[in-house]
Amino acid sequence: MWNGVLCGLLAGAMWGMVFIVPELLAAFSPVELAVGRYIAYGAIATGLMLPRLRGLMKRLDRSDCGALVRHALAGNIVYYMLLALGVKLAGVAPTSLIIGLLPITVTLLGRKDHGAIPLSQLALPLLVVGAGIACINVDVFLHARASGASPGATLLGVLCAFGALLCWSWYALDFAIWHGEVTGAAGMASGRNWTAFWITNALLALGASVIGNHLWNIASRRVPVTLSGQLILFETLFALLYGFVYHRQFPRMLEMAAIVLLIAGVVWAVRMHAVQPVAEQTAAHG
Repeated sequence: MWNGVLCGLLAGAMWGMVFIVPELLAAFSPVELAVGRYIAYGAIATGLMLPRLRGLMKRLDRSDCGALVRHALAGNIVYYMLLALGVKLAGVAPTSLIIGLLPITVTLLGRKDHGAIPLSQLALPLLVVGAGIACINVDVFLHARASGASPGATLLGVLCAFGALLCWSWYALDFAIWHGEVTGAAGMASGRNWTAFWITNALLALGASVIGNHLWNIASRRVPVTLSGQLILFETLFALLYGFVYHRQFPRMLEMAAIVLLIAGVVWAVRMHAVQPVAEQTAAHG
């Protein structure tokens, strides 16, 4: 199980990069960012799958292709457009922490998974995570008022972050590198061919989409869904770290409270899953 946790942590470190790229490429719109990232991802995924591509194409029927396109749109293109817009309007920390609700939504979706702990036992860790999310939502609107930012724009950014959360919650239980190729095809559109834009998106596609997804596939096979839901929070924590480093600032009090509560909730859930197999083995030998 601990190898799965480590892979989940490393996947989070890769995925956390997606929250800082909209800041690095602030001159580009969310649509252009999504198109650039997933054209690069599609190209890389096609190259990796090329030796097996013909065989895979023969096994796919129309319903398979339709499902792959739907997942590519919801879990990649639309998700990243909403994420990028949330970062632009509300900031890295609020967007990453709102999407940090994924452990709650994925845990609810995976409550019947084999090896899952009953939700009644996870109630307290999830409550701690929820308290962390509440802290960041209070902070974002207090900070927006103090900085003179438009409340409407801030609210739109928060809503976009929640929209990204809904997209990825639906997608979260179904990962495959094949989606990268379909996503690249669905995302073809005109964009500015700037060197920095394409280099950044190529690195993001390789790190977050290819390597990160591969690590997550390993993690999701080695831990139950209720635990993998908690491990998604590593993405949030690394996104926060990258954001604070990029802006050269320390987290505010409510942001720090949110981070502490999120870490506490994840560690608590991991320990509960680690203890359960030991208890089951003891009961079996008894």
